[in-house]
Order: sequence, then C-alpha cells, then structure tokens
Amino acid sequence: MSRLLHYGSRLAALGAAAGTGWWFGFTSRELDGLPEGLFSGVFGKVSAAALQGYSMQAPAELAPLDPDVPRVTQIMQYGFPSLNNVRARADYVISYDARNRVPYWVCEHLTADRLAKNPDVDRSKCDFHEDPSIHEYFRSENKDYKSSGFDRGHMAAAGNHRLSQFDCNQTFLLSNMAPQVGKGFNRDKWNELESYCRKLTRSYANVYVCTGPLYLPRQEEDGKLYVKYQVLGPNHVAVPTHFFKVTNIQGWC
Repeated sequence: MSRLLHYGSRLAALGAAAGTGWWFGFTSRELDGLPEGLFSGVFGKVSAAALQGYSMQAPAELAPLDPDVPRVTQIMQYGFPSLNNVRARADYVISYDARNRVPYWVCEHLTADRLAKNPDVDRSKCDFHEDPSIHEYFRSENKDYKSSGFDRGHMAAAGNHRLSQFDCNQTFLLSNMAPQVGKGFNRDKWNELESYCRKLTRSYANVYVCTGPLYLPRQEEDGKLYVKYQVLGPNHVAVPTHFFKVTNIQGWC
C-alpha cells in the first residue's frame, strides 16, 4: 500500500464561563482502499462547543521543512489570518488587538522534536510581564488582572515552547494573554485542549495551531442581539465571551 499522508483541520469554540465544555469529533473519507470511517469517532464529549475535522489523501511525499528558513516563515507557511499589528516572537507569531489589549490571534507550529522534554527549561522561572514592543498606551498590565477573578490565560501555551528558556519566557508576555475563568476553564478544559494539541505530534509530523478570543452576540429579552463583555483594570482589558483554537495537521509520523 502506498504511503499515506494525513491532512486535516479542526476547530474548537469554547465559552469563557466555568463549566463550559468541548468535544472532539473526527470524520474521514476512504483513503487508498482503507474502509470508510476507519478513523471516525468521538474521543470525549461534554457540552457547549464543537471540534470538527476532515481528512483527505495527500500528495505522495511531504517536503521536510528547511531548517535554514526563518522560524516565522515555518510557522506562517500557510499564510496570515490578518495583518493587524503582527509581532514575530522566537517561536510563535501574534496579531495584537490594541483596543482590547488581547491578541486577535496567535499562531504556533508544533513538532515532536520541539516539544521534547528539556531539563534546561523551567516554567516556574517565568514571570508574567508587560510587552515592551507594545506602546504603553495600549498594553495590558499585571494590575489589570489583580483581584479580578480571572486568570491570565495563555493563547500560545507555555507547554508548547520547550526548546529554550527564552522561548518559554516569551509566552508569559501579557500581549499573549486574555482573561479566562480559572477553575473549570483555564486550569481544566482549556488546559486539556492544549494538551490534546501537543499529543497530535505523536501521530503527525507537523501541527499548526491558531488560537484567539471571540466576542459573540447574545440575544436578550427584547429579542435583539448584543455584544457585551466585561473589561478589567485601568487599561480596560476585554474579557472574551468565547475562545477558538484551529489546528492544521500534516503528515503521518
């Protein structure tokens, strides 16, 4: 049987409130004589969100990433979702929303090699800190989150950046954060989703992840739709109503 490569994309939209859940769904089509539905199934299910996927037969060979190509080119090889206030970090790329003081989106590229345990990287040595590349008028600060009841939720997960201490430190820039409910969400379901994305690298050569906040409308008693959200601290950091995470998975290992 000829070598098969697997391409897919998955989308998750999660409510910001504690207790909101997500589910993993996966569908497949016939691949080179393999039976329909071989990979289909639901891996876990709770309420109020969706994760959808598809698969298709890929070209016969997958060209390896050129190690001499700049890291930002590797991460963004499928293009930029938008070009608003883009910042290239050592191991992720961010588009920053200066109005809401959170990212529009953050893109990452995960591989098994880059996620390998590194004894020189210690997350406990990382501190949340302001982003000096953002003008002080448009930054979020630690005082915005203090006593707010919300966590500083990573968009680019610290656990995804283990190649060096510097890479891990950069995930603690406040420009990479958005307010998230802690118990039940950031420390639970969101953390599980981040872990799931890392586990994909056990089966796929390249996992591309795009993450960010959403501000979705809600119908109120008058029948009209409104977009409403809380803001935190003196800098008015916006609390998203939902979050999304999209993955593009490429190449069976």
